[in-house]
Amino acid sequence: MRTKGAFVIVAALLAAGVALAVVAVRGPSGPRSLQDRSRAVASTLRCPVCQYLSVADSPSGLAREMRAAIAQDLQAGMTPDQIRARFVAAYGQWILLSPTRSGVDVVAWVAPALLFIAGLALGAVAIKRWSSSGSLETTQPSLELSTADRRLLERALRTVEDEDR
Repeated sequence: MRTKGAFVIVAALLAAGVALAVVAVRGPSGPRSLQDRSRAVASTLRCPVCQYLSVADSPSGLAREMRAAIAQDLQAGMTPDQIRARFVAAYGQWILLSPTRSGVDVVAWVAPALLFIAGLALGAVAIKRWSSSGSLETTQPSLELSTADRRLLERALRTVEDEDR
């Protein structure tokens, strides 16, 4: 019974992991309108004035100008990567809200997946130990009664049975 339950838990965890991986790889659908596309690009850039907000969310005048420039660049046919590269050239790497996927910054992208896999492995080991610990009969100490204690117990049980009738 325990191995069946452990198998169900492991299967559920694996199914959830696969579903998360599929969603992460596929990603959200792309923006359709110019406003949605410029918001998508602006949300990846840090506001130079606010620094803790994206250009898309910042109320500053500079962020408003940056949003207008992004919209103009998209209308001119530039790709989001080209626009981001232009802002990186002007402001430096810190303008990007998320780290690049190269060099040391790869750790920020790989660490969550590794931690998730390690958690699954630890959970599987814990479930395996739990399920292989044996039945209750082997984990509880055996109770050996002396002959006198056994007679006393039987007499007490008979008394209880007689009172129930």
